[in-house]
Amino acid sequence: MMRLCAVLLICLSSSLLTVQAAPPAHWSVGYHRLTFLDPLDLQPMTAIAFYPSSGRERQSRLGNYMVQASENSPVAIGRYPLLMLSHGNVGTPLALHDLATSLARKGFVVVAVLHPGDNYKDQSRLGTLSNLYGRPMQISEAITATLGDPMLSPFVEAENIGVIGYSAGGETALILAGAQPNLERLRRYCQERPDDKDACNTKGELIVDRDDLQPMADPRVQALLLMAPLSLMFGRQTLADVHVPVLMYSGGADKLVFPDKNAAALARKLPVAPEFKLIAGAGHFVFMAPCSPEQLKATPGLCTDAEGVNREDIHRDLIHEAGRFFTKTLSVPSHGGMQTADQ
Repeated sequence: MMRLCAVLLICLSSSLLTVQAAPPAHWSVGYHRLTFLDPLDLQPMTAIAFYPSSGRERQSRLGNYMVQASENSPVAIGRYPLLMLSHGNVGTPLALHDLATSLARKGFVVVAVLHPGDNYKDQSRLGTLSNLYGRPMQISEAITATLGDPMLSPFVEAENIGVIGYSAGGETALILAGAQPNLERLRRYCQERPDDKDACNTKGELIVDRDDLQPMADPRVQALLLMAPLSLMFGRQTLADVHVPVLMYSGGADKLVFPDKNAAALARKLPVAPEFKLIAGAGHFVFMAPCSPEQLKATPGLCTDAEGVNREDIHRDLIHEAGRFFTKTLSVPSHGGMQTADQ
């Protein structure tokens, strides 16, 4: 009789464990606002963290974007790698909201940082040395703020951190991984291509508004995803200390950050060969989230792709590959018995 009871107890325990390990249908996404001090001037700056949530699916308006996330909804039990998102010059990280929310569903905490002095509302630091060196410092400060946030810190794996950089955000990400900008390279480039109005609006001369700054790497950064990365100022020697894995995308028809002098050149010079995907016919803005009809009407230049370029298909591939890459290069998220939606 005792043996029978023991067998029944083992079977019951196994049944409970099976129920406990059953994954949810999928995670929803929550978002949480962060405020911390800009290391350049100790003024408040902001970021939005997207995370896996056990709450109900909801849509929220954040600025001009409808985002599939709910503010401060419950964090799904588990511990997740941390991804920092750095936007391009005069941009907003919300332009990549679909990538951020999709990675949150896959089991990552994604912190989208708004760079002070270099965003869609404020361009006061554009073209300055403080912007070049300050942007990586702001990402580092955002990492520290996230790891100290009472709501998020219990769910973040502090030893598994990656950076996503788009356009000038790619330059920021590379500095965080150990790259050292060479200002003379920008001067020479602008002599060769003075018609590059984006990179050479100051004729290759950055405004020296601060003489107390230098490029600061962050050893906590373990992997990079770069999209149309601005990388004119990096040569083989100045990239010698970048030893983290890199997944890189570029549009083959990018007329703002020319791939031959940026992504393609960077792929040849990095000491660890990156995974590099050149998208035929795609322009610079293809990495921004597919536009709503209202956005298409308001900003057709940002929303319209060349004939034969399907932004929705590109983003499906980008999201899949980003999830695969960060799962491989950072430790697999600990889900407390749950699985990501695509497992």
